[in-house]
Amino acid sequence: MTRDERLALLDREVRELPLTTQAELLGLNRSSLYYQPVPPSPEEVALKHRIDEIYTDHPFYGSRRITAQLQREGWLVNRKAVQRHMREMGIEGIAPKRNLSRASQEHRVFPYLLRGRVIQAPNEVWGVDITYIRLVRGWMYLVAIMDWYSRYVVSWELDTTLEVGFVLQAVRKGLSRGKPMILNSDQGSQFTSPAYIELVTDAGVMISMDSRGRALDNIFTERLWRSLKYEEVYLHEYINPRDAREGIGRYMVFYNERRLHQSLGYRPPAEVYLG
Repeated sequence: MTRDERLALLDREVRELPLTTQAELLGLNRSSLYYQPVPPSPEEVALKHRIDEIYTDHPFYGSRRITAQLQREGWLVNRKAVQRHMREMGIEGIAPKRNLSRASQEHRVFPYLLRGRVIQAPNEVWGVDITYIRLVRGWMYLVAIMDWYSRYVVSWELDTTLEVGFVLQAVRKGLSRGKPMILNSDQGSQFTSPAYIELVTDAGVMISMDSRGRALDNIFTERLWRSLKYEEVYLHEYINPRDAREGIGRYMVFYNERRLHQSLGYRPPAEVYLG
């Protein structure tokens, strides 16, 4: 019997054990083995989608203004609920995103290195950011890395949570295609995590982080999010993560290779980045 066959047999034997025995072997509370995650309600999904639309149009809006706008539209919601939804979505008006949790005092925050800097070539400065992507019955999160000189999207990844793993995956993919002098981000927990800092600095890349209260430090990526949502996401109803990956994948190819940018002399980003 091969090793894989032995492992498969062991797995079947373990799964046939009573749940009580499995819990004891794993050191878990038995109730956790019966837990099934509760999907979000249609009302919560619709509210988050509307918050995303308002924030995309007005990224300088904080929870007070978003709450006021929702109430004017007839939503029965208070500011506390809006703040909770915004934290879960990873958005925060004006200031850089905190993405679910406040940065720990142990997390390192790096200075903003781009003030007054004129970017003159590809791979001089990249920016990385995260945004909310809506599905029919839920949502995902998209991280993208953009070359600021050419507006070329070097890499991107989707995930159902805001854990740091998909950010690291996008960074690794980007570094396999090029290497910037500086990688800029906000002060979110993913970008202050030791794993992110180690990955970037070990590659010989300088880390830059947006100042608190400076919504426009990452303006190029914010423009990408607006274009993506109005030209792709809001025009389609993604049933599941696979639909979202396919739709966003098609759009990223279009954005990089065919979408003409006025600031680039009506050329697509790929022509500037690769040429």
